Amino acid sequence: MTNDIVQKPDTAAADTRAAETPAVSPAVDIWETEAGIELAADLPGVSRESLNLGIDGDTLTIEGTVALQESAGMQAIHADVRSPTFRRSFTLSRELDASRITANLRHGTLRLTIPRQEAAKPRRIEVSTSA
Repeated sequence: MTNDIVQKPDTAAADTRAAETPAVSPAVDIWETEAGIELAADLPGVSRESLNLGIDGDTLTIEGTVALQESAGMQAIHADVRSPTFRRSFTLSRELDASRITANLRHGTLRLTIPRQEAAKPRRIEVSTSA
C-alpha cells in the first residue's frame, strides 16, 4: 500500500463521526530517521478496507474499525466486546512532506513513512583550505 490509502477526509463528516463514535487510542511508536519520521501503530483486527488515513492541513488522522465475526449459526445474546474503533491524530511539522507519505498495514501494525522536505534534510558542508 502506498499513497493510495492516504486521502483527505470530509472534515464535517469526520467531525460528526468522531463525536458520535467512542474510540480507542492505539499504541504508537514514532522515531526519527535521517530521511524523516517513521510511525508504527498497533491496530489489531483492522482491515485495509476499514482503515482511513487522512491529512487535513497539518493534521494526520488514523482511524480504523475492527470487524468482529460471529461463529456461523450462533447469535450473541450478550457480548462484553464491541467492535472498537481506533482513532488517533497527530500534528505534522512543516519540515515533513505530507504529499509523499507511504503506508503499509501488515499483521495488525500500520507503518507510515513520512519523509522530510528536501529543503529540511540535513546536509554536509564541505570546507576547503586556501593556500
